[in-house]
Amino acid sequence: MATVKPISDLRNRFKDISTLVHKKDEPVIITKNGESNMVVMSYDHYRKITTKMELYEKLAVAEAEDAAGAPTYELDDVIKDVKKHLGL
Repeated sequence: MATVKPISDLRNRFKDISTLVHKKDEPVIITKNGESNMVVMSYDHYRKITTKMELYEKLAVAEAEDAAGAPTYELDDVIKDVKKHLGL
């Protein structure tokens, strides 16, 4: 479950929140006037999320191309073609 902290903690207890996001490796939701306002997370966690998003986007493109009838290739044929092209 996500940790929720008021914005005053971000101002007054930044070091504690920084330790928390690194230790738990999950984001902390920051509230303002009782409403969710922002999310604080470690850079490593951010990179994990963005890397997954990039992979999902590439997968969606590949699935759309497949559904549209784009040509497909067998891996063994691709490897042979690359080796031939490289003179191996």
